[in-house]
Amino acid sequence: MKNIIGNSAGKVWEFLDDNGPATITKVANETKLSKNDIHRALGWLAREEKISIVQKGRTETISLVS
Repeated sequence: MKNIIGNSAGKVWEFLDDNGPATITKVANETKLSKNDIHRALGWLAREEKISIVQKGRTETISLVS
């Protein structure tokens, strides 16, 4: 499971690096990862302080930390 989460985190990081800030839905649709894998990957990246999550209304935007 740890490898799956790490690989998913890598895909999410690469997507954000290539495309800039995005919603969780956009990241899931573009990377073809399941919602569960996206959430696990975001947890991994947040724990490593690699991402920022900003909420405006009901929309959460994910971006890489510079």
